[in-house]
Amino acid sequence: MRRILGISSIRSDYDLISQVYKSLNEDPDVNFGILVSGAHLSHAYGNSVELIRQDGLKIIGEVETLINSDSNSSRLKTASNFLSGSIDLIRMFDPDVIIFAGDREDVLFAGIIGGFLGIPTVHFFGGDHAIDGHIDNPVRHATSKLSTAHFVSIEEHKKRLQRIGEHESRIFVIGSVALDKFLMEKLISRDILLENIGVKTHGLENPLSLLIFHPIEQEKKLAPSYIKNAAEALINAGHHVLIGYPNTDPGNAKILKIINKLNDRPEVTVYKNLSRRLFVNLLRHTEILVGNSSLGILEAASLKLPVINIGERQRGRFAGDNVLFVDGELISIKNAIKIISDKKFQSKISLMSNPYGEGGSVKVATEILKTFDFFKIIKKSEDPINVRS
Repeated sequence: MRRILGISSIRSDYDLISQVYKSLNEDPDVNFGILVSGAHLSHAYGNSVELIRQDGLKIIGEVETLINSDSNSSRLKTASNFLSGSIDLIRMFDPDVIIFAGDREDVLFAGIIGGFLGIPTVHFFGGDHAIDGHIDNPVRHATSKLSTAHFVSIEEHKKRLQRIGEHESRIFVIGSVALDKFLMEKLISRDILLENIGVKTHGLENPLSLLIFHPIEQEKKLAPSYIKNAAEALINAGHHVLIGYPNTDPGNAKILKIINKLNDRPEVTVYKNLSRRLFVNLLRHTEILVGNSSLGILEAASLKLPVINIGERQRGRFAGDNVLFVDGELISIKNAIKIISDKKFQSKISLMSNPYGEGGSVKVATEILKTFDFFKIIKKSEDPINVRS
């Protein structure tokens, strides 16, 4: 029986790969466990470890790592807490392979742990790239260099990994495993959805918009005005605005302050964490997704959902025709709302398919994780000069 360990520190990375975790957990040929840390264990960010428990996964350890002081050094100290607090738990579980997703600092240390303990590692969503200069990009690429194998969404990501010296034998193009949730989660009515979320009375009749904005270093001072402008533009367009909490990165304190102030308005409902069932159905009933979440790049196209991406985050990533990139000025956001409300735009995206796939990738990922001999490629002896481009 193959022992597989998942690692997750925040709701966003868990949501990307949770269907793989569930698939492995339900497989009789796999002994699956998950190591939980970071924001999952913080009540301030919704205690999302409860979502993992609801999925029935075996948690092998809960490592409290988060130092929530809204600074660059606190983020690094949080990561160092994960490194020191996880090594013995991972060693005792003794996995045959460790899997993780994305570009947060925890996956960088997960790759380091796997390398030094001689445990094969599989990195999901490597090879992606944005031009915003955010630290997440080099973290993603560095994690790929540390990882044994890669499960990527599209051919462009494979080519990028090859350009940084990863041999094609390590790279599996399987589509995005984040999309399977749209196939697996049942549709619930708008009325039941809004009741479960606790949406204010204004939202019971008005069209819904979803606003999610995460901080990046170069926009820390601008972020509050971007969020205020986005909310104002959507309210002026007659929408009820649901606003999700940001991640734990430096700069989130000012974002939380403006979000909580906006929550005083009857046209706004703020939430911390939603179950997968509620979140998927919120996306199904939402008319516009606004902000700078990767959700707009990777997943919204599966629902033909218009996206207004504000600011520098996510720019340069491969995106569908449903995504408009704008600055954070009020007039720019208002103009974007007019564009996506136009019948020509709506007609164009009604015919689109998601460039990252349409689901079914979880089954592929599960089968490879169960059967592939990752130990035979664990030693990275190849010279990057000789790797085919």
